[in-house]
Amino acid sequence: MNKGKKPGATRQQRNSQAAQECDPQIDIALLGHVSLDWHADGFTPGGTVFFAAKTAAQLGWRAGVLTRAAADFPFAVATDTTWIVQSSMVTTTFRNSYRGQARTQIIEAVAPSLQGSVPAGWQKAPVLLFGPVAQEIPLPWLAEVHNDLVGAVVQGWLRRWDEQGRVSHFVPPDLLTWLHYADVVTFSREDFGSHDDVIERMIHALPLVVETRDREGAVVYEQGRMYPVPPRPAHLVDPTGAGDIFTTAFLVRYREHGNPVAAARFANVVASFAVESMGASGIPTRAQVETYLAGESS
Repeated sequence: MNKGKKPGATRQQRNSQAAQECDPQIDIALLGHVSLDWHADGFTPGGTVFFAAKTAAQLGWRAGVLTRAAADFPFAVATDTTWIVQSSMVTTTFRNSYRGQARTQIIEAVAPSLQGSVPAGWQKAPVLLFGPVAQEIPLPWLAEVHNDLVGAVVQGWLRRWDEQGRVSHFVPPDLLTWLHYADVVTFSREDFGSHDDVIERMIHALPLVVETRDREGAVVYEQGRMYPVPPRPAHLVDPTGAGDIFTTAFLVRYREHGNPVAAARFANVVASFAVESMGASGIPTRAQVETYLAGESS
């Protein structure tokens, strides 16, 4: 990627970009906007990269995040994360309402797209995850990173919105062209709306695709072959961020052991604990997940 201007950073939790570019402690680099998600009790921090950073920390990994948000976003709730925050007057903000598993979404504010490039040192991180929420990452960025394992959550490239902020489904015509550069792509059928034909092409065109299916667990598609992975039963409180949490846990486990089906089982358990609480507060520790899996197999 082309070298961009160094984003301003004045809050205590933001280190200088130069220091972060040389940080050898980043295990997973995360790209995308943080967001504010409205619930009945008010707004909570969210966005793929926020949930991913919290998940990585709970699993013992160190995350670095390149994002864009207003200065009042509560970054302090993830102090175990290295942040590069490009300045913005607003933070991307969503209102989500659910009827069963169906979601209606309004986008109330959108921060500008990410600018510049991924910090040079972060391209040496074992894992990099593209986590857009509102088309803030140009698809060609996928071709410009060289981490050992590159993941992509597609939902943020599949959203468009009208003047009232009502979010609808949109499939960029070149989506699959650029997704070929990712090692792992995760999605839910809700992301694509009625575009089932694109899902079928993606499953057969890409080497490793994982579909999250809420209460039904997940399905791993490896070289077009289908492997259903059962869920851990959960008492649903808040599904926001479940797919992001799943994706991060999957990438961690897959990087560590190389088995995509086992990684999906691990990720199912992580996400199932998380949805039993509001926001990111229920994301389990690695020890909790390992204990559950050990008990299940005994």
